[in-house]
Amino acid sequence: MRRALLSVSDKTGLVDFARTLLAQDFELVSTGGTQAVLAAANVPVTPIEAVTHFPEMLDGRVKTLNPLVFGGILAKRDNVEHQQTLKDHNITPIDLVCVNLYPFAQTIQDPDVTLAEAVEQIDIGGPSLIRAAAKNYPDVLVVCDPDDYQPVGQALQTHNDDIAFRKRLAAKVFQHTAQYDALIATYLTDDDTATDQLTLTYQKEQSLRYGENPQQAATLFRDPSPVPFSIPAAKQLHGKPLSFNNLKDADAALGLIREFDRPTVIALKHMNPCGVGSADDLETAWDKCYAGDTMSIFGGIIVLNRPVDLATAQKMHQLFLKIIIAPGFDDDAYAVLAKKKNLRLLTVDFTHAKDPEAPEYVSVRGGLLQQERDHVIDDLANFTVPSQAQPTAEQLAAIQFGLKAIKFVKSNAILVNTTSQTLGVGPGQMNRIDALKIAVTKAEGKAGYDHSVLVSDAFFPMDDCVEYAAEHGIHVIAEPGGSIRDKDSIAMADKHGVALVFTGHWHFRH
Repeated sequence: MRRALLSVSDKTGLVDFARTLLAQDFELVSTGGTQAVLAAANVPVTPIEAVTHFPEMLDGRVKTLNPLVFGGILAKRDNVEHQQTLKDHNITPIDLVCVNLYPFAQTIQDPDVTLAEAVEQIDIGGPSLIRAAAKNYPDVLVVCDPDDYQPVGQALQTHNDDIAFRKRLAAKVFQHTAQYDALIATYLTDDDTATDQLTLTYQKEQSLRYGENPQQAATLFRDPSPVPFSIPAAKQLHGKPLSFNNLKDADAALGLIREFDRPTVIALKHMNPCGVGSADDLETAWDKCYAGDTMSIFGGIIVLNRPVDLATAQKMHQLFLKIIIAPGFDDDAYAVLAKKKNLRLLTVDFTHAKDPEAPEYVSVRGGLLQQERDHVIDDLANFTVPSQAQPTAEQLAAIQFGLKAIKFVKSNAILVNTTSQTLGVGPGQMNRIDALKIAVTKAEGKAGYDHSVLVSDAFFPMDDCVEYAAEHGIHVIAEPGGSIRDKDSIAMADKHGVALVFTGHWHFRH
């Protein structure tokens, strides 16, 4: 008779799996709570103490850490010396190990959990058992996931538990324990910049149809510790599945919308905002967003920081849009938007929009870059005005609005905006004057242009940007300052009567 060791935290499917093993002539050995569940279901089970000849001790911290257990798991069946050692010490081989680990990830999701409570959910014996079984996978079947109970049971019944099958189960164990240890390490590390070792772990969420282009395979992985204000945590109410590009655009949309407190609507294309509008009500905010770029919004992604009402939904319904993200949708608004079968409608938990955010990571060939997110607050108290002309309070408020948005425009970036609306966005150019020309060209002639401001994500290397803006009716310019040729830009501003504001912060986004 073969022996199986069962010790699980998650009891889902346990009794049925145990009965499957009994039907395949396994003797069952179990521990603590697992044993109690099996006994209550009238499943014959041998307590672990009968194997180890030691009671569980230290509040259950020690129960399986014993040579009579690990010898039975690790002994190679085709090694004569190993088999003799088992005989010499009266150790019975263990042919199947079914263990899942203490729920550490679930425990630390509780915002009120104490460090002591979290530490108690660090499993010691469980990882040791499944790692030992996985190491000896040619001889020992290892099961660490209740989802594998059915395929393992079927493989045993049909005698298809071959070496390839066992190897897959073993690999899953080491993936599982690696993730488990990474979560613990991250939780216990107070400052991840103080360590030379970065360990990240993600769980596969879904395979995507393709990546940026059809010839590129792609997969979405999610953080095993839930991030409520995120696209992987979003609830999709309607529409076809999100693509790789949709996911990147939607993530950029969330990053930008969290900057605004007033009712705000943002339209994005290719991770750049093409329209941002804020107002006292959502419909007016939509009107401002749409007016910001009536052409580029076509096929765009919309994010709103208030539940979508009927009036706003009716206006959005008139356009071809790919995704709408909001805290919620009124029933009548949803009914209007859901008429388009391919339009994705997503809800996100905006109550967590202001939560502290983890660093962002960017892969490079052979490595990974990490940086803090650009959450700097551009405070008026830190602004300096080196020009003779001085900005008004309204113009300073417009600069602050523009600085919130420009953090999410690809560099080189220029923005022309009012206190509540973008009029022209010049993104991602190889030189700043071209970005400026694009933004000004888009903004000229729109309502509000005569009292707009121009915001730059980085300093002007030459005075040509100030000159071009002034010649096209811009009266206020905000840029970080710090160029070796700042004096040229200041002189050009004074020549044209432009108020030049130095903000002190760059907002590059590559």
